[in-house]
Amino acid sequence: MQLLHSAASPFVRKVMVTLHETGQMDDVEIVNVKTTPVAPNPALISANPLGKIPALMRTNGPTLYDSRVICRFLNDRAKAELYPESRIWDTLTLEATGDAIMDAAVLIVYEERFRTPENVSMDWIEGQWAKVSRALDALGTRWMSHLQGRMDMGHIAVGCALGYLDYRHEARSWRTGRDTLSDWYAEFAQRPSMIATMPSG
Repeated sequence: MQLLHSAASPFVRKVMVTLHETGQMDDVEIVNVKTTPVAPNPALISANPLGKIPALMRTNGPTLYDSRVICRFLNDRAKAELYPESRIWDTLTLEATGDAIMDAAVLIVYEERFRTPENVSMDWIEGQWAKVSRALDALGTRWMSHLQGRMDMGHIAVGCALGYLDYRHEARSWRTGRDTLSDWYAEFAQRPSMIATMPSG
């Protein structure tokens, strides 16, 4: 299998952490791809018509794309129990919350990077950050008991989301007023899978 990859993407990191946690790194060739929303890589488009990473090219089936699809596939392949049936809806909702934080945080970066300065919308940027802030508050008030339990895909998604906030939005100081969530992330970030997948670029 080949994973179309960019080290800066939080969604790619989520897949990479899953590969590490499930012991499948040796089964996948990492293929670095340079792509942007306005100039997608032709090789990436041939694998994923949406032109987005990550994309997992399989030898015995169509390419998988969207990190949730890829992570679910990798979990089933390894029988890793990152989607425990006993709390499946909580796990999926927590994963969706982490993914939504990533999505809003990436859109802020795109707004600033791919628009001309006169066309950047601060209202749009602040609207996206408001989504992030509400999600962080929800994690702290509704989800800490889950996050402090046995690791599942919800933990991985949230960990990668918080790592991306540190990477691209450090000035926003997401930890302020969220000590419990901050303490949880400080411990989670020390997992070997997280250390091995620190973003760059």
